[in-house]
Parts: sequence; structure tokens; C-alpha cells
Amino acid sequence: VQLQASGGGEVQPGASLRLACGTSGRALSESVMGWFRQAPGKEREFVAAISWSGGITYYRDSVKGRFTISRDNVKDTVYLQMDSLKPEDTAVYYCAADKRRRTTYTEARYMSSSLYAYWGQGTQVTVSS
Repeated sequence: VQLQASGGGEVQPGASLRLACGTSGRALSESVMGWFRQAPGKEREFVAAISWSGGITYYRDSVKGRFTISRDNVKDTVYLQMDSLKPEDTAVYYCAADKRRRTTYTEARYMSSSLYAYWGQGTQVTVSS
């Protein structure tokens, strides 16, 4: 399974970007999907996750109200809409997928990188004036 993240770029504070994560190989329409990010010199951190059905979403506190995770299971694609971007959102963003199907978890589990078996290559997001 390969995940391909796209949509990153360099924008000014307050702007928006939409990241997309597609897959080749096994379809992931029945798997939990997540977005993580890693800024220079910092550890990778959880950003958002969505259940296999799309009915449950979780976000880190600093992006709540600004970022929205969604999925299109027909296109087998997960999106991260990022609005009101701030310089502290600058990072490489990674999409990730659980290898299990039709499985639900606790909130803490969704937020843990250990849940996700498949990872994309990352896309750079830079927010700078």
C-alpha cells in the first residue's frame, strides 16, 4: 500500500490550503485515516483523524475550528482542509492509514502514530509572510 500526499505549498498567514491523500494498492475506504505533521527540530505530532465511515473525527487542540478532515470513499481519498493558517502550522504533513478494516478505537488510539501501519511521503506546508 502506498499513500501519496499532495497539496502543500507556501502561503501567507490567514490563507488556506487543502491537502489530499490518495492510495495505490489496497483500497483504504474502510480504514481509519490520519494526518500528522513534523516541524524542523520537533517530533512528529498528531493533527487530525477520521473513522473509516467518516462519522468520527478528532483534532489536536491547536487546529480545532481551523482544520477539517474529510474523506471520499468512492475516490479513496482523504482531505485536510486548512484555513486561517498560522506560521506555527509550518511542517511536513504526512497522511497515514490503519491496516485494519471497519475498526473503531478510543480517541487516544486515533491520536497515536502507533495505530497507523501505512504512511505517505509527506508534503511541505510553509506559512510565512
